[in-house]
Amino acid sequence: MENPAPNDVVLASSSPYRRDLLARILSRFECVAPDLDETPHDGEAPAALSLRLAREKAAAVASRHARATVIGSDQVAVLQGRACGKPGSRDAAVAQLLAARGLPMRFLTSVCVIHGSGSGDGSEERVHTDVTEVRFRHYERALAERYVDRDRAWDCAGGFKAEGSGPVLFERIESQDPTGLVGLPLIWLARTLEDLGVPLL
Repeated sequence: MENPAPNDVVLASSSPYRRDLLARILSRFECVAPDLDETPHDGEAPAALSLRLAREKAAAVASRHARATVIGSDQVAVLQGRACGKPGSRDAAVAQLLAARGLPMRFLTSVCVIHGSGSGDGSEERVHTDVTEVRFRHYERALAERYVDRDRAWDCAGGFKAEGSGPVLFERIESQDPTGLVGLPLIWLARTLEDLGVPLL
């Protein structure tokens, strides 16, 4: 594959959610799946896992796209101190939402931007972790099941979509950047890209 021009941007992700988010601030970019093993290391804390995977995703794609600006991101949901993976099925999504009733769930969304890899002038790395807390209200199992059947969000950390019908389950959200909860914190990312010379919009 031909190397992109210096201002080209590559999103190291196959996620349609991250692709749609990045399209809000950039008119042109490429998406490339990093194809990484995302298994946590033994004893790895959720914050460390999120940041490590964001950096590894960006590095894996940057190694194949010299001079591009590469964005890697990863999100880990944390309930009662333990990382929650993507449910993966309807039943697992319902179980996860029932376990979260009346509790706060923290979402750690890490981003790594690698700029200028292979340019000959050295590359620059910027990293950031956005923290959002979602407190779930008390709800009946029937509502959790109806919600899961409506949004089918078992491919999402936490088992819900805040941009969908997820708010029926919430008591409140505490966040500095609502796009961080969806999967890519655009407030920090927009400032960072602009600082690196990438034109927005």
